[in-house]
Amino acid sequence: MRQRPPQSHAVPQITNALTIDVEDYFHVSAFEGYIRRSTWDSLESRVVRNTDRLLELLARANVQATFFVLGWVAERYPALITRIAEAGHEIGSHGFGHRLIYNQSPAEFREDLLRSRAVISDAARVAIDGYRAPSFSITPRSLWALDIIRDVGFTYDASVFPIRHDRYGLPSAPRHFHALNQKAGTLWECPASTVRIAGTNLPVAGGGYFRLLPYAWTRWGISRLNRNEQRAAIFYLHPWEIDPDQPRIPTSLLSRIRHYTNLSKTEKRLLRLLREFRFAPLRQVLELHSS
Repeated sequence: MRQRPPQSHAVPQITNALTIDVEDYFHVSAFEGYIRRSTWDSLESRVVRNTDRLLELLARANVQATFFVLGWVAERYPALITRIAEAGHEIGSHGFGHRLIYNQSPAEFREDLLRSRAVISDAARVAIDGYRAPSFSITPRSLWALDIIRDVGFTYDASVFPIRHDRYGLPSAPRHFHALNQKAGTLWECPASTVRIAGTNLPVAGGGYFRLLPYAWTRWGISRLNRNEQRAAIFYLHPWEIDPDQPRIPTSLLSRIRHYTNLSKTEKRLLRLLREFRFAPLRQVLELHSS
């Protein structure tokens, strides 16, 4: 009889949420002062090839994820969104124009949400339940947006990052899944993952933290959440983060460090992460939590 290999007890087998924010390299908020929106269509787009590459990696690892799609991308590349959905991944909204919530009026934000939901739903041919704001821009300045998110039909939000940051952050927010009672009904909040050390929340959720910090930090943080707190982690990544050959934007030193550091290492790190932890779409992980 064939024996099973001994299982390692180093990593607890809790199912974590894998999320991908589908946007192009020129959409990032740090480049807003350097790239005019009116020029987006004239720039080299790399979002299709990078997202297709992620789809290949996930298929190889037999992992499904939640893809929070920017409406601007869905409008121009609907076949890409169809491929994501047909591969069995969950589709969510990342808004339409990648505008920070607190830089919009409530009316502008509602219109952005509705426009994104319509174009993404048309391309994916599925219902859209989840939303993530560009740059986690639910902050103390934009808590009003939660009522609108629920009112237009989203049942969960993944826009809160309970840390301190110069562009985003709601450090007083609960660190794990929690239900919010909004005017239109219950909205589940799914915050980006942190570990709490000496009274401070530190990020272990992916993105720039996955590239800038050693891989061991993310591995330790997710393991701590899974083992010590018996909680699922919510991990995020962008397609441009596996693209070291993307065009360089002449921006500030801080933005260059945040955006370009270790792009060449992300793919290998992601493959290792997928081997060492169990992942599923965010809605599936939320259902496990709320059942």
